[in-house]
Amino acid sequence: MNENSKQYLEDFKSYLIVEKNFSEHTARAYKSDILSFLIWLGDCSCLDVNFNKVREYIHFIQKFEYKKSTIGRKISAIRTFYKYLCREKLTENNPVENMNAPKKPKSLPKFLTPDEVEQILNNTKIDTPTRFRNRTILELLWATGMRVSELSGLNFENLNLEQNEITVFGKGAKERIVLVTDRAKTYLTRYIETARPLLSPGFEVTQYDTDPVFINNTGFRLQNKTIRNAIKDVVESINLPKKVTPHVFRHSFATKLIENGADLRIVQELLGHASISNTQIYTHVSTQHLKDVFEKTHPRA
Repeated sequence: MNENSKQYLEDFKSYLIVEKNFSEHTARAYKSDILSFLIWLGDCSCLDVNFNKVREYIHFIQKFEYKKSTIGRKISAIRTFYKYLCREKLTENNPVENMNAPKKPKSLPKFLTPDEVEQILNNTKIDTPTRFRNRTILELLWATGMRVSELSGLNFENLNLEQNEITVFGKGAKERIVLVTDRAKTYLTRYIETARPLLSPGFEVTQYDTDPVFINNTGFRLQNKTIRNAIKDVVESINLPKKVTPHVFRHSFATKLIENGADLRIVQELLGHASISNTQIYTHVSTQHLKDVFEKTHPRA
């Protein structure tokens, strides 16, 4: 791989994190996509690439039968990389500027019914500090619609439980307030007072403003993967025939609000969507739900 291109990539990742406020996870994903492209280029400098060269690369990766969404993501990453190179005046050419990504097939978000959510919650045992922590996390995901990264990133300074409010930082470090139900608040309060101090035997557990709310057994911030695994374990134990992730809880939260008549703008604010077009997909989900109910219950359907 060209050494100069390799350095440009490292600088680009730093730019994403420091200036664009991308999460480490997102920046790493961008870097991975671009690294594959640079390896394919070999000794050729990324500054010498033209539109045809990028198109040749796209034809190459299509042999691996990636989904259209994956190819679209790779094109988007390369486009952003070249925008950065142009910004730094390393090149005047963005060979991906006019390249269209393949259209992604439209798919409705997967969601759980309230009964399915309650089934998961009720089967999440609370007989140990770790299990009580996991139950609290699931209660919060269902009550607030937070992203898993927003939840794991919570510090004590973000909590305003007297007002049933939590301040979270979403994509691009955008700040917003989410509302907490009384039930979720009760679990969170009990977790902080009783379970959290017992999670890390032998380690000092403090509650300073900048301390993480959710911690592991060494006292450090809980990672997203641990939360995903906790959900997976419960779902498998009850044989629920659905793939359930933290984001499915988020979809379920939004879908239920829309079905109960919540204003689309309010749901947008609660979810932290930059554009209302991202929120509108839940109206389609709600319409599909109405159709399903109609077909099951109307005698002439």
